[in-house]
Amino acid sequence: MKQRVQSYLRDKLGREVVLEKPRDRSFGHFATPIAFSLAKELRKSPMVIAEELASSFDESVEVFSKVESVKGYLNFRLSENFLDEYGSWALDNPSEFGKDAKKEKILLEFVSANPTGPLHIGHSRGAVYGDTLYRLAKHLGYDITAEYYVNDAGNQIDLLGLSIQLYGQENILKKEVEYPESYYRGEYLDALTKGAVEKFGEDILTDESRQKELALWAKDGVMEIIKKSLADTNIFFDTFVNESSLYDDWDRVMAKMAENDKNAIYEKDGKIWLASEAKGDDNDRVVVREDNRPTYLAGDIVYHNQKFERGYDHYINIWGADHHGYIPRVNAAVEYLGYDSSKLEVLLSQMVSLLKDGEPYKMSKRAGNVILMSDIVDEIGPDALRFIFASKKSDTALEFDVESLKKQDSSNPIFYIQYAHARIKTIISKSNFSEEEILKASLKGLDEQADTLLFDALLLPEVIEDAFSSRQVQKLPDYLQSLAASLHKYYYDVRIIGRADEANLLKVLMVVALSIKTGLSLMGIEAKDRMFKEDEEN
Repeated sequence: MKQRVQSYLRDKLGREVVLEKPRDRSFGHFATPIAFSLAKELRKSPMVIAEELASSFDESVEVFSKVESVKGYLNFRLSENFLDEYGSWALDNPSEFGKDAKKEKILLEFVSANPTGPLHIGHSRGAVYGDTLYRLAKHLGYDITAEYYVNDAGNQIDLLGLSIQLYGQENILKKEVEYPESYYRGEYLDALTKGAVEKFGEDILTDESRQKELALWAKDGVMEIIKKSLADTNIFFDTFVNESSLYDDWDRVMAKMAENDKNAIYEKDGKIWLASEAKGDDNDRVVVREDNRPTYLAGDIVYHNQKFERGYDHYINIWGADHHGYIPRVNAAVEYLGYDSSKLEVLLSQMVSLLKDGEPYKMSKRAGNVILMSDIVDEIGPDALRFIFASKKSDTALEFDVESLKKQDSSNPIFYIQYAHARIKTIISKSNFSEEEILKASLKGLDEQADTLLFDALLLPEVIEDAFSSRQVQKLPDYLQSLAASLHKYYYDVRIIGRADEANLLKVLMVVALSIKTGLSLMGIEAKDRMFKEDEEN
């Protein structure tokens, strides 16, 4: 809708036009400050320019019913024909509503938690953020791939094997065990340990030489736990890339950097270094240790080289906020590999603080020392979890009380939005008009409140575009809350059933329901057609 108005104004005025929405809707649906930007060029006051522009619009124009100047702003009220045409099209083409045909090919990597234990609540914030971005991009027509980078190499995997052996020695072999300072703990180790004994025999619990074998077997089991937690929250990945599969390519990648820039890689103190400081990092970084083992950074360099060799137009990584300092060294490697680092975008996800009845949420016994994603899903459901994590900017701290998301009232935002959709469905079910008759009704002749409700519902495509392009997915739940609030107010202010224009108003509500259902779907959340056995009557 906004793009169509901008396109018309661009043709009419011969330049790009910034559109805003007036706070006071009585001024119109859209406004532009174009007169202020033209004032210097035309050597006239903005108010005079706005008056002249307003008078230049032909009253027969189908897009606007009214164009007027107000204090230098040019205000536009959309015509009834325009809103009727667009609203009717949306209802006739619900699967196309808000869609676009973007051409860019994007690789989106997110979660990528170590396969050494279940996902905790911090992981789930990045998971929801990434999946919501993915859904928005898909809807907008981008060719986007969701990828999980499995960190299945390095000390953390070795530690998994040791942790299972120690757990088995203590709980199955009933031996006295002295745990090191760092090890994995939690009830998830119980099923892994019993599975290992069933597959390999009890000897696997005491044979240190088989620790690596045990770890590699166990990490696949942990990945199944992780995938289930994600699936329970309606999150799925297109591809998985294992870190362990990349290191065979390290020599070639290292030679590639050196070939592009002879100063990219150098040897010092028996180690091989990446000259990342020259590319904006705080210091140069070790990529190969004294014992010739590549570092974690080396794996990331190979992985990003592989990403770029796959030929995407843009690459998005979602990392935890604690990885902020890691960005410059990866960008440096990308540049040394001969690629444009501006094509790599790193988005950060802050940690989460949970409360329960105002008190800090207890750590999970099943995980040992963290709050599990699965525990919160069990407590409040996947819809509430997805909504709360998508409702705040990902790079800001988030604190919420799980009890507030169990309430079935307006204090619970996801309930409030889902009930708006259910309320519309209930009203329509009580009407004597069939859905076919409602769809044939006109969206013209609406009073101001119904007109505003219709206009707000038709803004969803703009919100989708803005939420993705700004990477601020919270704009979508913010919009849905506002639209739901308008719907609930309208419900209490206006009795619809039995009015002369009942079918017209029901058609407005159908557009609202479409926007709510589409918006929730893009958040991975189900719209509800019914919330209670007996919904209240309108």
